[in-house]
Amino acid sequence: MIELAPAGGVLQPLELRRAEEQLAERFVTAIALGEFVPGQRLPSERALSAQLGVSRKTVRGALHQLADTGYVAITKGRHGGAVVKEDWLPASGEIVRRTLADNWEAFEQLFDLRHLVEPLIARTAATRRDQPDLVRIVAACDAYDAAPDREASRAADAALHAAVADATKNVHLAALSRQIRLQVSLGFSAEPYTDAIRQRAIADHRRLVEAIAAADPEAAEQIAGEHFLLTEDALRRLARKVRVAR
Repeated sequence: MIELAPAGGVLQPLELRRAEEQLAERFVTAIALGEFVPGQRLPSERALSAQLGVSRKTVRGALHQLADTGYVAITKGRHGGAVVKEDWLPASGEIVRRTLADNWEAFEQLFDLRHLVEPLIARTAATRRDQPDLVRIVAACDAYDAAPDREASRAADAALHAAVADATKNVHLAALSRQIRLQVSLGFSAEPYTDAIRQRAIADHRRLVEAIAAADPEAAEQIAGEHFLLTEDALRRLARKVRVAR
């Protein structure tokens, strides 16, 4: 499988000695970015461990650090877990600045790669999609429009972009798209989420689906290029807020 260059990757291996602290800081940055929002339950320890490639002990330690500092509340029991309480606290600025500053050159490379890859995926999907692809793409788009909450929106968004990538009939393009999404989201595979972003995404998704259905590669390419600026713009705004980038 194609892998992003490790030297320029946003997700550097966690140092064992500081793994819990580093992961907690990554969570703080993801929360500040809007990948997780107040009131939202975080994925389970098991899911986070598998997604992030770290032990459940490391995840548990990071979550307890977040609880100790007021970012999440942890409840026990069958329906327990960690729920986001605050998206910004006095320590957030320095934590986010440190996380982004140490990785900003890698983010710039990642933004550039996404500008190259995602419009190509949309363009290729518009020329190669078949009827089963369109059924899957339209269903995911409709699911996003009708999503009742953040989690449903997140799942439908991932399903839509996976369906478009799979319509290229090229497994390497689809895999590369997933890896970029993972890197740009600090490992959480979640794009920033606000009401404004959701409304913009609804419009972008519908236009993209229409272009792919119409077999219009130029339009699909242009729309994808505009749509995938959403996460980049959110990251740049956050970086400016903590004085990492202009």
